[in-house]
Amino acid sequence: MKRKLLSVTLMIAMVACLFTGCSKNDGSSKTGSNNAGSKTSDQVTLTVWCWDPKFNCFAMDTAGEIYAKDHPNVKVEVIETAWNDIQTKLTTAVTGQSNTLPDIILMQDNALAKNIINYPDAFFDLTNSGIKFDQFASFKTALGTVNGKNYSVPFDNGAAITCYRTDILEQAGYTIDDFTNITWKEFIEKGKVVLEKTGKPLLSNQAGSPDLLMLMMQSAGAWVLDENGKPNFKDNAVLKEVIDTYVELEKSGVLVEVNDWDQYVSSINSTTVAGAMNGCWIIATVTSAADQSGLWGVTNIPKLSCAGATNYSSQGGSSWLVCANSKNKDVAADFLGATFGGSVELYETILPSSGALATYLPAGESAAYAKPQDFFRGDTIYLKITEYASKVPQVSYGVYNYEARDAIGTAITKIVAGTDYNTAISEAQKELEFQMGQ
Repeated sequence: MKRKLLSVTLMIAMVACLFTGCSKNDGSSKTGSNNAGSKTSDQVTLTVWCWDPKFNCFAMDTAGEIYAKDHPNVKVEVIETAWNDIQTKLTTAVTGQSNTLPDIILMQDNALAKNIINYPDAFFDLTNSGIKFDQFASFKTALGTVNGKNYSVPFDNGAAITCYRTDILEQAGYTIDDFTNITWKEFIEKGKVVLEKTGKPLLSNQAGSPDLLMLMMQSAGAWVLDENGKPNFKDNAVLKEVIDTYVELEKSGVLVEVNDWDQYVSSINSTTVAGAMNGCWIIATVTSAADQSGLWGVTNIPKLSCAGATNYSSQGGSSWLVCANSKNKDVAADFLGATFGGSVELYETILPSSGALATYLPAGESAAYAKPQDFFRGDTIYLKITEYASKVPQVSYGVYNYEARDAIGTAITKIVAGTDYNTAISEAQKELEFQMGQ
């Protein structure tokens, strides 16, 4: 057991070393303040917009408490604001219709490129702020980097995982190892056996949702917009394989479609299905069924057959940005660098109660991440997911990411209903090009 723990620790150290370039300043100290906030003794209140009281609001409150230990003159005021409202208020502000932005906002990763490219003057350039961006998973920092400038500090980890009900797999003669490092073809073959012997589909998915398709695309380092941000639907071989795989999942019964998010959650918690495949934030949903403690396991996702395919991807996640019109932007940058970009203590504190998993790689060396989780049969899942995060292929989402995703969602609905692939994809690309004014 000690040898196993040692090997895991060494593995995490190697992963961190890989992404940090083995810097002598390893950032594993409790805080990594750049002292900009301590240059003034004036009382400063940093206002922050974020949206989940038990998750990102809690994390920001905790960060404020940690920073205040060394900077008692700095107070953090969290204003709970729904993500859609943040986007609306941001658009209103940057078009000159208001001047009400806070010092810091939290932004969905899917919207980072769109907002930074469309409103380059709205956000403070953090490139030379002292924040050690090389100590985060590279795919996360890439999302907030435009023209070589870093505009965002990564927050939560959206590394993709598959959660399985191990008791159901065992009824079909499988263990979770049988679903680790496999292909989608193997997943479907084994899923048919599970369905036949237990009556349980392996997965559910909201009808018309592109989330699972996008997860598959990124696992191969591919996307539906090209490097110039233009639609890349037609002749996209990875997209064709992704949609063919999804259709086979649905037609075989290995995946069952549901109507909305509530039904999706219910299908997991009520054992309608034997698994869930999402960003690691799905752990909060899975563990909400306390009576199922000890029955679940976590492993990576299946991979496609195309070149560049991997068993790793990402879904969701968010990042912090400093607003350029902030009167306290230097203090705000120092605060983010010293906490979300420099404090292992922060991530140790928020992990147990919120499940907020970092992409700040030194946090993976914390004892909190190595703690076995009883709900998942004593597995050290947070170490496992930190390793997954370091292997996620990097893609460029592009400015019209949301519109492209919606177009793919419409296309998959038509294809599942019987429309042929080429017709549905051609219509989807035309619709997106129309929205882009092309």
